[in-house]
Amino acid sequence: MRMGELAVTKAAGEVLTTIGLGSCVGLVLLDRDAGAAGLGHVVFPQSPAQATIDAPGRYADTAVPALVAALTGLGSILRSLEAVLVGGARMFSFGRSPGFDIGTQNVGALTQALAAARIPVLGTVTGGSVGRSVRVHGAGLIAVREAGVERRVISPSRGRFEELAVL
Repeated sequence: MRMGELAVTKAAGEVLTTIGLGSCVGLVLLDRDAGAAGLGHVVFPQSPAQATIDAPGRYADTAVPALVAALTGLGSILRSLEAVLVGGARMFSFGRSPGFDIGTQNVGALTQALAAARIPVLGTVTGGSVGRSVRVHGAGLIAVREAGVERRVISPSRGRFEELAVL
């Protein structure tokens, strides 16, 4: 999927993928009770005021409700959703100004939006200065690849986040 896009699945064999997560964040929502998964490629922390939002997945404040709506459309229940965040790196150094650290702002905005929706964040693979890619398998398994590093396979389980393997 490309920047600003959202996708959901209820098919156990389907894989949702997004690549090129620098300061962008891969927002993963899982409902293992319903066997559903969603992925968004979030680019910016806040949507512009008084603008028509043609791609709600582009902004943290609109991506969370849009992805929740897509998953509830597949039969998920809000209280069953759990989140994982991947990306949010600081790709460019422009001094110490926090205004240029879009990655940290994206992670913060998503964390706030998820808290407002009462969706727990089971884990994060965020920060640093390397790009990442994420693959979400419909069954709830998540594979994260960091630039120059082996692929990590992680599995969120109720209330915790565990790394299964480094491949």
